[in-house]
Amino acid sequence: MVMTRETAPPLVARRAWLGAGLALAAVGWGANQFSPLIVMYQARLGLSAAVADAMFGLYALGLVPALLVGGRLSDRIGRRAVVMPALLTSFLATCLLMAGGHQPLLLYAGRFLAGVASGLAFGTGAAWVKELSADAGDGTAGPRRATVAMTAGFAAGPLAAGACAQWLPSPTVTAYLPHLAVLIAAIAPAWRTPDPARIAATSSVSSAQIAGAGRPRGLARHFLLVMLPFAPWVFGTAAIALAYLPALAAPRVGHQALLFSALAAGLAALAGIAAQPLARVVRRLPSGQPLPASMALVLAGIGCAAWAADTLSLPLVFLASAVLGTGYGITQFAGLAEVQRIAAPRSLGAVTATYQVLSYTGFAFPFLLSLASAHRHLSPLGLLLLLLGVAAIATAWLAIVTIRLRPAGSREPAPPLA
Repeated sequence: MVMTRETAPPLVARRAWLGAGLALAAVGWGANQFSPLIVMYQARLGLSAAVADAMFGLYALGLVPALLVGGRLSDRIGRRAVVMPALLTSFLATCLLMAGGHQPLLLYAGRFLAGVASGLAFGTGAAWVKELSADAGDGTAGPRRATVAMTAGFAAGPLAAGACAQWLPSPTVTAYLPHLAVLIAAIAPAWRTPDPARIAATSSVSSAQIAGAGRPRGLARHFLLVMLPFAPWVFGTAAIALAYLPALAAPRVGHQALLFSALAAGLAALAGIAAQPLARVVRRLPSGQPLPASMALVLAGIGCAAWAADTLSLPLVFLASAVLGTGYGITQFAGLAEVQRIAAPRSLGAVTATYQVLSYTGFAFPFLLSLASAHRHLSPLGLLLLLLGVAAIATAWLAIVTIRLRPAGSREPAPPLA
């Protein structure tokens, strides 16, 4: 009897992905724990909004090259061999941030290394979760699980750091202690997690993989026309909720600014997790439609952010954070699902990392908004409405180009999530 892919027994345990997922969450925690502390550093170190947002965005300078190197390297030597150094780099980054309470240069260095750790972990980790899910018989669950794992870290990081900084002594140190504990807890499970990519790297490549990898021009065209106008909005929406809106509203809450910023950032990330059941609906849409459909939530989020920025009403800031977080969660899922659909298995890490480079350019949004406000004297409302217009153009473009690029006979919806 010949077993097909559908009837063959799973290659790994159903929960094997959890070790990789915990590593993703731990690094995501370190990436986001700094967000609510921006208000504290502005007050203690006298930083301007533009300088603080630049410190927040410096993360991307470490992230981009590490994503490109880590993704390609993990396709060759395996996922674990890249994720484990990422955990250690994240640990070092947090130690630098702990030492930087009175030294802005150490904060810059810590944020840069946090970006390096995220770059090594996120593209590689997302590919690892996808492979483990597929080997366990849950092939379509990979994007959802990777999104939930990263976003869980994004949610817990600011909540824990903000609460510790608000209520514990020595806030510039104690805010970071929970992350060190999480990293230590993640090392052993990640080390024990199976590594399908490492096994595949030593085995022969199937003809289907070679055929899939032999279309670099088509892949580059897809990235240029579809992923480039889409990807920045993934973390662009998150960055507005994490860094831009809380800083605008912080003067309204006085001594509770740290807790307020932590709650706003945590709410955005939790909304991204809570929105994952909606990913099932997005997944069932015909080929080409998930990306523009998920952009509708981006438009709603930026619209709510503009309303909140105009009134500085705290309930509206929380509402905008929730809608922006929902937009992040769905666009993150839709983007990862699209990348994993078009990538050949042997280049999955590199293609995922390239996409995430594009998505992380959205972290520059708060800095660009603050810079435009300082030099062009535009109000936050005007800036966000301008950004909303750009997002609307991108959505219209995606709706048109994805229809034109859709292959004949691909109108059936994708298989539902496991």
